[in-house]
Amino acid sequence: MNLHESEKAAGILRSLGYEECDREEVADIILFNTCCIRDNAERRAKGNIGAAKVFKRNNPDLIIAVMGCMTQQDSAGEAMAKKFPFVDIILGTNNLDKLAECVEKVRNSRKRSVLIDPCATPEIREDTPVFRTSGTNAWLNIMYGCNNFCTYCIVPYVRGRERSRTPENVMKEFNRLIDEGYKEITLLGQNVNSYGKDLGMTNGFALLLEKIAAVRGDFRVRFMTSHPKDFNADIADVIASSKNICNNIHLPVQSGSDKILKLMNRHYTRDYYMSLIQMIRSKMPDCGITSDIMVGFPYEEDEDFADTLDLVNKVRYSGAFTFVYSPRKGTPAADMPQVPPEVSKRRIIELVNTQNKIVKEISKTFEGKVLRVLCEDLAPKGEGKVCGRSECGRMVTFDGDKHSIGNFYDVKIVKSQSASLFGEVVE
Repeated sequence: MNLHESEKAAGILRSLGYEECDREEVADIILFNTCCIRDNAERRAKGNIGAAKVFKRNNPDLIIAVMGCMTQQDSAGEAMAKKFPFVDIILGTNNLDKLAECVEKVRNSRKRSVLIDPCATPEIREDTPVFRTSGTNAWLNIMYGCNNFCTYCIVPYVRGRERSRTPENVMKEFNRLIDEGYKEITLLGQNVNSYGKDLGMTNGFALLLEKIAAVRGDFRVRFMTSHPKDFNADIADVIASSKNICNNIHLPVQSGSDKILKLMNRHYTRDYYMSLIQMIRSKMPDCGITSDIMVGFPYEEDEDFADTLDLVNKVRYSGAFTFVYSPRKGTPAADMPQVPPEVSKRRIIELVNTQNKIVKEISKTFEGKVLRVLCEDLAPKGEGKVCGRSECGRMVTFDGDKHSIGNFYDVKIVKSQSASLFGEVVE
C-alpha cells in the first residue's frame, strides 16, 4: 500500500514537471514516504531524513518533503518540524492531495508547509494521478483505513476508519488497467474482506470479485490483506470458480494461542482460524496460503509460543512474514508487560527455522509439475534467466530475456531450492 501511495506522489510530481532521478545529490526534490508499523521502520526513516541535510546544505534550492504514517501520529508532525528544520513539507496521510500546492508554495516563496489533518473519515480522492513503477503488476486500492483496532497496531490511528471506493469507481480503474495491458492487478485494503460494509453492502468483497471475474482477458488478480474474522466461503467460492483470480490467499494469523489472540483483539479463535484453512483447502487444494506471525507479544509464555509452532506445523504455510513484536506508542499493547528481548529472539529463530523447513518441503513437491508463470523481471542472478510467480505465489526462475517480461509461460519445475523453484518452458 505504501508502494502504491508513492506511485501517487510520483504522479503528482510528474504533473509539476519533475522526472525521477537515481542520485540524491542531483535531485531538485526528495520525498520520503514513511511507515510506522514497526519501530525499526520509523528509526530508519528518521535516519534517512537526517542524512538528507547534507544535500540541502550543498543545494539550498532543494525541496525536502516527508509524508506517510509516521507524520500522522499524535504530535509527530510538529515534532518532526522542530527536529528537522531543513524539511520544507510535512504531510499527514490525509494530505497527499495537497502535495502539488505545497511544492509550488516552496518554489515561489520558500514558505514551509506542515499539514496534518485529523484521521477520522477523510474523503476518498478519485482524481490523484499515478505514475506506476511496479512492472507487470498494478496496485489498485479498493478501500482505505481500518476498523479493527488490534492492540499492537497503529494503522487505525494514522489511516482512519474504513472507507470503501464505490464498485463503479473500482471497476472503472480495473478495466482501464486491463486496457493498458497490465497482466496482474493486486487489490489493496487493510482488510479487503470487509469491503463495502460502510456503503451498506452485504458480502461486498465477494460481489466485487464476481464483477472482476466477469471481465474478459488474459490476466490475473491478487488481493491483500484478508482479516480472518471476515473471510468466508462465498469469497472462497468466487476465487475457486474464476480462472483469473489467483488461488493464493494471505491470511494473517499473528498467533496460534487463544490467550494471545484475545489480548491482540483479533476477534477469532485458533479453532475458527483452522476451520477457515480447512474450508479453503476443501475448495482449492492447491491454494497457496501465506501469513503474518508475531512472537514476543506481551504476556506470551512458552506454552503460547508452542501453540503458534503447532499451528504453523498443522497449516504448513507456503510462506510467512515472521517478526518480533515491536511496541508502538499510542496502542494498548505498548502499556502491557513486555517479553524480554532474549526470549523473543530465541522464539523467532525457532519459528523461522520451522517455517523454512516447511517451505523447503513444499518446494520439493513442485518438482516435475508444470506451473503457469507470469514473467516479471530479469533474474537477479544468472545470465539469460528471468523470474516470475506462479498462481499460488511461488517464485520461478527459467530461461528468457527482457522480451519475456509481461508474458505467461507454462514452466516445468526441474529443481527446487528453499523457497525458489527452477524450471524449463514447455513449448
